[in-house]
Amino acid sequence: MQRFTDPAALQAWAQAVRARGETIGFVPTMGYLHDGHISLMHIARPQCDHLVVSIFVNPLQFGPDEDLDRYPRDESGDQARCVDAGVDVLFFPTPPTMYPDGFQTRVKAGPLASPLCGASRQGHFDGVVTVVLKLFNLVQPHVAVFGAKDYQQFQVIDAMVRDLNLPVVIQAGPIVREPDGLAMSSRNAHLTDDQRQQALCLSQGLNRCEALVADGEFDVARILAAARAFVSQQPLADIDYIELLDAEHLTPIDWLQRPAVLAFAVRFGATRLIDNRILSP
Repeated sequence: MQRFTDPAALQAWAQAVRARGETIGFVPTMGYLHDGHISLMHIARPQCDHLVVSIFVNPLQFGPDEDLDRYPRDESGDQARCVDAGVDVLFFPTPPTMYPDGFQTRVKAGPLASPLCGASRQGHFDGVVTVVLKLFNLVQPHVAVFGAKDYQQFQVIDAMVRDLNLPVVIQAGPIVREPDGLAMSSRNAHLTDDQRQQALCLSQGLNRCEALVADGEFDVARILAAARAFVSQQPLADIDYIELLDAEHLTPIDWLQRPAVLAFAVRFGATRLIDNRILSP
């Protein structure tokens, strides 16, 4: 496996690969890799000649009071997992190499970035689309795979790819869960035992709402009330948002008539977890 830290060197490699008519698959991550990340690599691997993984904790997508400094990191462990997953190229840049002195240009995300995490994390998605566009320009992938746990992020990036005519196919890999249902996340490492147990209310709450819909409940207010009541039973759960929005446009709905995304963001102490489920009538 090749390892790059210099953006220009990686871009030169990608240009040479494309000149030979070979294909590039890409999985961008922030590291502290778990089986959810590895599943994305397994999706991309058979679709390309060369698989690239980036590990970069992007400061532009963290607010001043968020967990940039405490975001978990494991450089040697991540590298070993990439080797085992058949990764060809690992890109490990630093903030100064990605945003050198004089850096001033940013991408602004559109309306899809306004609700959910965009409402509670101002500027977050501007930082996401800026770094993803930079990474696409450096890696020059034919296909890139993102996790469905970050549903809104995928929608925002998909819109950027369409709007800016980027020559890359993006795909979403399904949420990978622990045996007890908790969605895998690098931030799970920060949970205490009590927080970890109570965090199961996210997946269980999604299951509860899915069962309501299966029984014929399509009133959005009732579904949301049931979800909030269920999560609120856990004393350590601090709800950031629980919303049910149109799955395509991320706009409010009153009645479930077409696919919608039920999205949770809940804090347990300083750790903020997200999860989601597509509900269809």
